[in-house]
Amino acid sequence: MIFDKQGQLIQGDNNAVLRHLAENDVKVACAYLDPPYNNHDRLHHYRDSLDDDVWLDEITACAELVRDLLEDHGSLWISIDDGMMHYLKVRLDGVFGRQNFVTTIVWEHRTSRENRAVFSNNHEYVLVYARDLKQFKKYRNTLTPTPEWLARFKNPDCDPKGPWQSVSATAQGGHATQSQYYGLECPDGRILHPPKGRCWTLTESRMKAAISEGRIYFGKNGGGVPRIKKYLSEAKGGLTPHTLWKADEVRTTADAKKHILSVSQDMAVFETPKPEELIARIINIATKPGDIVLDAYLGSGTTAAVAHKLDRRYIGIEIGDHIATHCVERLRSVCSGEQGGVSKLTNWRGGGEFAFTRHA
Repeated sequence: MIFDKQGQLIQGDNNAVLRHLAENDVKVACAYLDPPYNNHDRLHHYRDSLDDDVWLDEITACAELVRDLLEDHGSLWISIDDGMMHYLKVRLDGVFGRQNFVTTIVWEHRTSRENRAVFSNNHEYVLVYARDLKQFKKYRNTLTPTPEWLARFKNPDCDPKGPWQSVSATAQGGHATQSQYYGLECPDGRILHPPKGRCWTLTESRMKAAISEGRIYFGKNGGGVPRIKKYLSEAKGGLTPHTLWKADEVRTTADAKKHILSVSQDMAVFETPKPEELIARIINIATKPGDIVLDAYLGSGTTAAVAHKLDRRYIGIEIGDHIATHCVERLRSVCSGEQGGVSKLTNWRGGGEFAFTRHA
């Protein structure tokens, strides 16, 4: 397959299309799957009440085909809820090898409370696997520092090295060496020892060097508990991705519904769309501009829309006719400069092209 346009939307059975892609030596950096969760809901476009083993067999077969399409640094991200998550993880361990399991992300998919249930279920999961975990670690991106994170850095003592935040100068003493236990003289003359069961994080010689360089803060009056300064100017890269993705960071299913309805009222048939902010975070972590993103259960077209806005190439596979009636129309809206979802965050102004084909 030759990409003469930024994206490819393909109608057809996902396994057949995935095999076709493999035959044409297509390689992808990131695959996102959002299959039916098999929780026996009534969904407009998908069967969601299969026998559990049948469902697991289908998802496993798809995951195996996706694995073979991944670059060495590539990764699979798959959304799921409580009902089948644990069973699915065991199957995916078998596909990728337990050594290539990356993490489980918890996504706050709703903020309202469901009072009719025994527990109000407010989260779903995203399982993350790498084709080769070592290669993925080298390739994956950090997150752009947020204003909230940057606001942690202050400069109350007018340090010439600029704003800083502090971390504890003590650590648990279980693996400490003798050189981490000593009396530390504060600027006001007091001698401090680490609390019981803890040690200094720095040896005495390194602590003295850090104090002489102004890297230890003893409080406003020089008599406080010492803390180690971490300077903003010395912070490398961005933020390491964490595994708890809150609604105020990546939005909710309700937010996604509002967005796709703003694109077209016909999109109301999608019961559980994913927000563009959620998919954007996945793509930003796993890929770089120009990489190929794959979605084998395209659904409402969110992955393709976000990949287009983020300057990634993409392949979206969907067997249902809604790929033509809904996804194609959504991508046309994106190309025309649609301003929902992540458009403002990415300064999206429109442009680009995509192709739509049907796989026999």
